[in-house]
Amino acid sequence: MTNTRELTSKFIRIRCPKCKNEQIMFGKASSKVTCLVCGKVLAAPTGGKSKVKARILEVLE
Repeated sequence: MTNTRELTSKFIRIRCPKCKNEQIMFGKASSKVTCLVCGKVLAAPTGGKSKVKARILEVLE
């Protein structure tokens, strides 16, 4: 399942829908975020908040 959400300026833990790898990214990433294992695009910049195309597991404070 793919969730698409916009986020505030916090770090988030996401899970790749393809290989289930978990990684941490910044909610306002200025470049596309790819999975470190399989290379799938997990988030894309929108000029502000990132558009996340992976499952959000946790918002880190």
